[in-house]
Amino acid sequence: MDLQLKGKTAVVTGGTRGIGRSIADTFADEGANVAICARNADQVAETVKALEAKGVKAFGQVVDIADGPALQAFIVKAGETLGGIDVLVSNASALVQGNGESAWQAMFNIDILGAVRTFDAARPFLEKAAETHGDAAFIITSSISAAETDNPDAYGAMKAALIHYAKGVARQNASKKVRCNVVSPGTVYFDDGVWGRVKVGMPGFFDQMIQRNPTGRMATPEEVAAATVFLASPRSAFTTGINMIVDGAISRRANF
Repeated sequence: MDLQLKGKTAVVTGGTRGIGRSIADTFADEGANVAICARNADQVAETVKALEAKGVKAFGQVVDIADGPALQAFIVKAGETLGGIDVLVSNASALVQGNGESAWQAMFNIDILGAVRTFDAARPFLEKAAETHGDAAFIITSSISAAETDNPDAYGAMKAALIHYAKGVARQNASKKVRCNVVSPGTVYFDDGVWGRVKVGMPGFFDQMIQRNPTGRMATPEEVAAATVFLASPRSAFTTGINMIVDGAISRRANF
């Protein structure tokens, strides 16, 4: 299936590792130009080089997502450098759990304000793209943890807040053909990711989590990326305001 992304531009925050890197790679594989940001300069440079090797234009910058002005400046620079923004993916996360004030603050600053600030900065580009091409998309990476909890936890609560925020953005911008959707992964395995470290440090707990999933495994970053890129593409032009769960049925809730 042609996702109709060739020649379009996607911006992905947190785009050098794991899910974010796979999202960036998948956009490039579909012929889209890609801008990414992250905190590690070497990883940013390597990712840009790899994206360009796929035959597309790429732009990267070192950005601390918690630095609002720097984050928004990156979005504007990306749009100006690559000639617009058709798709914005807010993927960066503080990835901290717990009920301590520092956990709540980190998740708020990076996950919540990161999404709000990137959309505010990208909105003029997205509106122009939608007016020109008939579709533009804002995708937020959340988590199945938004719906699963045993204890007070900043990670799950802030991921849930992102889903609520996205629905409001979707309804407010539907008439302008700027869509907003959420992708909520379950457990995702890659070697230097959270579950990769758990497998090394707590193999018993890792095995328990594998057994909890009816599929008998965890997702790959590429599987989450495929869902994200399809949802962001013009092929999904009438889909807005949804939370797409990509968890292998590890969660028990029915979604309506």
